[in-house]
Amino acid sequence: MELLFLALLCLHILKTEAVVGHWCYRSQKCEQPQCEDPTQWHKINAMCKGDRQSPVNIVTQNVVYDKSLKPLTFEGYDVKGSAKWDLENNGHTVKVALDTSPKVGGGGLRRKYKAVEFHLHWGVPGEPQNIPGSEHSIDGEKYPMELHVVHIREDASDVTEAKKTPDGLAVLAFFVKADEENKNYETLLSELKNIKYKGQSVKVDPLPLSSLLPPEEDLGRYYRYQGSLTTPDCYQGVIWTVFEKPVTLSLFQLSQFEELHFDGKNSTPMMENFRPVQPLNGREVLWSGASVTLPTAQLLLLALALTCTLSSLAH
Repeated sequence: MELLFLALLCLHILKTEAVVGHWCYRSQKCEQPQCEDPTQWHKINAMCKGDRQSPVNIVTQNVVYDKSLKPLTFEGYDVKGSAKWDLENNGHTVKVALDTSPKVGGGGLRRKYKAVEFHLHWGVPGEPQNIPGSEHSIDGEKYPMELHVVHIREDASDVTEAKKTPDGLAVLAFFVKADEENKNYETLLSELKNIKYKGQSVKVDPLPLSSLLPPEEDLGRYYRYQGSLTTPDCYQGVIWTVFEKPVTLSLFQLSQFEELHFDGKNSTPMMENFRPVQPLNGREVLWSGASVTLPTAQLLLLALALTCTLSSLAH
């Protein structure tokens, strides 16, 4: 009888250990009622209840224009690497690990950061307009999807080392809207059917990172704030750059994400894999965009000057 009790106790401990520390999205709760959804992530990592969490809702009336936010400099973004990319379903999203050669600097960043991976967050792929899934929102409005290009400090060897510093990571965020077909994404989207389930990965031909983003001349307008990773451990040393100009994918291209599942066969389809917006807690959201509109003001001044000149000549 004692042995039976011990055996049952061991089973209970094993079962409990398997559940503890397992975070998930709200859309997974039906299938995994014991997993911790975003409202409970702080039970896994206390930092998830920190005062500088991401994502946030950007209220355009409240942003602060910062003239130091010049266009960023992209190094190696237009280079097609030689090593194949690993496209992986990691049970939370679709992720591509990079060989850390592309770098970003300038734009108010105090140092250079090297790209280590990119991934996406989305709502319901078949209904992008009705159930959008971007993590950040602008004046309460969300986009169907959001692309995150994750960078670590140039002097750090990996993410773990970068997290030991207060400004270890820089994430470039791009909204994705439903519009025209984007042929640059075909290489990646055509492989989604081969990574339907958690843990599956495929090798794909590398692309220049810039081909997945809006044209560089459209990247001068962006928002900047201090935040966190949007998944546990919710590390709070992330410098966020959220661009105004979105990436475009067609409705059909967005629907291809319906192939994916959070786990194995017959598991919940991978959808609504976003964290709800977090309180700003007094943080400022800076904006670069006013610098782009200055030429209009200069033109008005020029028009006024011309008017004055012409009127004086008339007299």
